[in-house]
Amino acid sequence: MFTNKIAPSILAADYANFEKELKRIEETDAEYVHIDIMDGQFVPNITFGADVVASMRKHSKLVFDCHLMVVNPERYVEAFAQAGADIMTIHTESTPHIHGAIQKIKAAGMKAGVVINPGTPVSALEPLLSLVDQVLIMTVNPGFGGQAFIPECLDKVRVLKKLREKNHYNFDIEVDGGVDNKTISACQNAGANVFVAGSYLFKATDLVRRVESLRIALHD
Repeated sequence: MFTNKIAPSILAADYANFEKELKRIEETDAEYVHIDIMDGQFVPNITFGADVVASMRKHSKLVFDCHLMVVNPERYVEAFAQAGADIMTIHTESTPHIHGAIQKIKAAGMKAGVVINPGTPVSALEPLLSLVDQVLIMTVNPGFGGQAFIPECLDKVRVLKKLREKNHYNFDIEVDGGVDNKTISACQNAGANVFVAGSYLFKATDLVRRVESLRIALHD
């Protein structure tokens, strides 16, 4: 029911040529493009906004998995819907109005996702699990690519999987941070089925082979 999906993170790509990088992703069998939106407040880094996502949309038909690391993300729902985002995922820690923000995302026609940082317990998600299409467990502290995988975060994935089974929920479980051909199988075994990979993929010249290596690790 919950099929595996690979989501290359454009955060690790060449910012000077997103069109080329999107075409490289489309040459693989990856299902998603993971797009990290950072505001310099919720996290210390700044990336790009809805206007850049809209320009990317012209060059790709892949699922745009937009992960907002911003304060009060509910302010940007309409902008990202109009830009062509398919999934909008927001942090429980980023707004006091998380329930209403999730409702707003779905009302705008996007799938809704919710995220927790490594220091946030799964219990913070529980009131939202019946509403969302995707839950993202950060396996690094958010803000910058290339960080080392935090294996203890997989305990949250296991708890989340049990809650999904117990309550017959229907959300994908996504992991983001330090995912490569060595860590991806542990993520899958814990219960994840959507895998965000950035540095591991884009540091290689042959993106197709790198994505294939993740598929092989999942099957092994």
